[in-house]
Amino acid sequence: MRPTHFAITTIATMLLAEPALAISRYNSTALTCDQVRQRVLNEGAVILRYPSTRVKGMTLYDRYVTRNAMCDPHEYAERAFVPTRDAARCPVLSCQDFDPDMRPFGFGKPVVRF
Repeated sequence: MRPTHFAITTIATMLLAEPALAISRYNSTALTCDQVRQRVLNEGAVILRYPSTRVKGMTLYDRYVTRNAMCDPHEYAERAFVPTRDAARCPVLSCQDFDPDMRPFGFGKPVVRF
């Protein structure tokens, strides 16, 4: 392989490679509901951790987003609630599996506003 061909191939590969995206992780019970919602809005997606109310000592976590576009193509953003320092049910959005057969008339994904 010629050096110029190798260099072009290497540069093209580097440009097309998707960079690894870091995602912030927060303990939702250490923040107020407004702080949690603001962090999700500012970052687009975060991971929130909180203790289980059913199983003692178990920590639950999930990825919370601002809109459908932040979910995988086969998912949509659905309303969810997490416990925070000042609220037992703070409204956020989490990605859920999308089944087009379950939608009336087969129209697109539901849109839930953050």
